[in-house]
Amino acid sequence: MTKRFFSTLCLAFLAIVTTIWIVACQSSPTSTGSNTTTPATGSGGGTKDALRLGSLLPATGDLSSIGAPMIKATDFLVETVNKCGGVLGKPIAYFKEDDRTDPPAGAEAMTKLVKVDNVGAVVGAYASSVSTAALAIAVPNKVVMISPGSTSPIFTERAKKGEFQGYWYRTAPPDTYQALALANLAYKKGAKKVATLVINNDYGVGFEKAFVEAFEKLGGTIVNKSKPTRYDPKATTFEAEAKGAFGSKPDAVAAILYPDSGGAVIKAAFEQGLTKDVKILLTDGVKTEDFPKLIGNTPDGKFILAGAIGTVPGADGKALAEFTKNYKDKTGQDLAAFVPHSYDAAALVAIAAEAAKDATGDGIKSKIRDIANAPGKEVTDVCEAIKLVKAGTEIDYQGASGNVELDEYGDVKGSYDVWEVQPDGKIKVIDRVSP
Repeated sequence: MTKRFFSTLCLAFLAIVTTIWIVACQSSPTSTGSNTTTPATGSGGGTKDALRLGSLLPATGDLSSIGAPMIKATDFLVETVNKCGGVLGKPIAYFKEDDRTDPPAGAEAMTKLVKVDNVGAVVGAYASSVSTAALAIAVPNKVVMISPGSTSPIFTERAKKGEFQGYWYRTAPPDTYQALALANLAYKKGAKKVATLVINNDYGVGFEKAFVEAFEKLGGTIVNKSKPTRYDPKATTFEAEAKGAFGSKPDAVAAILYPDSGGAVIKAAFEQGLTKDVKILLTDGVKTEDFPKLIGNTPDGKFILAGAIGTVPGADGKALAEFTKNYKDKTGQDLAAFVPHSYDAAALVAIAAEAAKDATGDGIKSKIRDIANAPGKEVTDVCEAIKLVKAGTEIDYQGASGNVELDEYGDVKGSYDVWEVQPDGKIKVIDRVSP
């Protein structure tokens, strides 16, 4: 063997070792919130002795303005728990994916969380259509999904049929309750003839069905019931949909929208002169101050959407005041829609894994209702809750969003904030209603 050949061989060996070391360092799991592609033991369902938690929320796409604060709330929970000792004595390994408010993208991201990251549970999704796509992957792989905002009634119906096998929960109440609250609000405001305008997906159509039923029971009339107006969020023009909802001169339009696409429909109605004297009723999907700005102003400088009112699942939990302060101190931001629900979703997973002494999906689902529901010692602090269940104490977690009592179908009940778009485009909560 020549000296030159030996030197070349040594350099090649060194390059291989260095490459392996670099890949190993880049692939190490994280507990601070960044993504990783580290394969873990197994191909789904998590690991027994360490919590691997995923989030599947919209950092981009039609719901990103609402999704971004939800992601921050989940980040905050992971950081809080890891600072006080983690779960099962180890930091939470945390894997974040952007579902892009798109069902195929959400399914792809969930596949990565399950097959590559081997998570035991996922906080998400927000859009009901994305949750539907993701559940098709999560359930067969024994991964718990707990959504902070997928409110379509379709999940209750499917849970009743046993389709989710106990792997589905949500910390925001289903739209069967919110639709009733919005119908009551519309009737109270004097609207007797209402048209519906909804995004054509699980969220919009499910809400529409519940709203129509509730409003008719109150004695109201749905003027476009025989030909409901449902819009395609990927369409490029919305003049026909605007005319279909507003053209019959209803007292109000119940608009179940996503921000970007829904804003285009409302703007099209205004440009056709159809919004005059029509009350616009909105929901949680557009409760963001970017939405009035997106629709724009009248020629005299007023916001087109000024005076519109809406409902959103409220937060009234025993932990809300302290959480609000801590969240503001941490992020510099006030609470947005579904922020407390996101924090509580991740908290329930962490506490359940500790209570089960098992961070797999099966372990988490075996304890999640036990730690969320009475009886038990009421506790609002997640670190205290983990400490108590570790010692074998039965608890009843009281969250920031509410008391998070999970029923057999994974649902919670709740109250709703009534919000109004002010003349300056700001959003103000003006009332609270219960279904």
